[in-house]
Amino acid sequence: MTIWIISMIAVLIGLDQLFKYLAIVYLQPEGSVPIIDQVFHLTYVENFGAAGGILQGKQLFLILVTSAVIIGILVFLFLGKIPGKFLPWMAGMVVAGGAGNLIDRIFHGFVVDYLDFCWIHYPVFNFADCCVVVGVFAIAIWIIWGEKQKEKKQIPSQEEKP
Repeated sequence: MTIWIISMIAVLIGLDQLFKYLAIVYLQPEGSVPIIDQVFHLTYVENFGAAGGILQGKQLFLILVTSAVIIGILVFLFLGKIPGKFLPWMAGMVVAGGAGNLIDRIFHGFVVDYLDFCWIHYPVFNFADCCVVVGVFAIAIWIIWGEKQKEKKQIPSQEEKP
C-alpha cells in the first residue's frame, strides 16, 4: 500500500506545483480575477509566513519544521506505524501539502497562494493548504471517533449492571 500512497503524494505535489506555476504565469500580472464577484476570486499572494501569514519572515524555521514533520510522517509510513487503511492516506495528504509549500519556500523564498474566498475575509490559500487541512481534519475526526467508540465499550449498559 505504501507505493500507492507515495504515488498519491507525488500526484498531489505535481498538481500543487502546476497550479502555482499557472498562478505565477497568468495570475501574478493580473493580481486578482473574480470568479464569483465578491465571493470567490483567484488572487495572487506571496506568503512569506505560514498559515494566515503568521511567522512572517521565518523561512528557515518553517523549512526546518516542515522538513522534520514530513520526514517523521514518512518514516512512520514506511515502518507501517500508522494504523488502519484510511489513516496512512490522510497522513500522505499532509505530507503532500507540506511538501508542496516546502518546495515554494526553498525555491521562491515564499509560498504562492491564490484561492481567495473574499466573502468570509479568510486569508488567501492554495491547493497544498487544502491537502494539509483535509488530512489533519480527517485524522482528528478519526481520533475523536475512535475515542468515542472506546468510551462506548467501557460504559456498561443498564442490562449489564448488577
